[in-house]
Amino acid sequence: MSADVAARFHVSGRVQGVAYRAYTLERALALGLRGYVRNLADGRVEVLARGDAESVNELGEWLYEGSPSSRVERVERRDAAPAECDGYRSFTVA
Repeated sequence: MSADVAARFHVSGRVQGVAYRAYTLERALALGLRGYVRNLADGRVEVLARGDAESVNELGEWLYEGSPSSRVERVERRDAAPAECDGYRSFTVA
């Protein structure tokens, strides 16, 4: 089993109003991650995810696909402190 890690992703493109958050929620729950997905005022989507490194990496790769109606232009990833997810028992839409 790989180490517990956390990462924050910012996804740009046509990612709001196209069920991107719902698909991300489904994928993150299937991977057993904790954290959230939310829309940002600037049109991007933010994802904070914590779990084993393999699952967080898999979600990061999946974010480029998104929902069928989305058009992802860019995914930025930054490491986060696992403690940032301490308030989340599961994954949620924030």
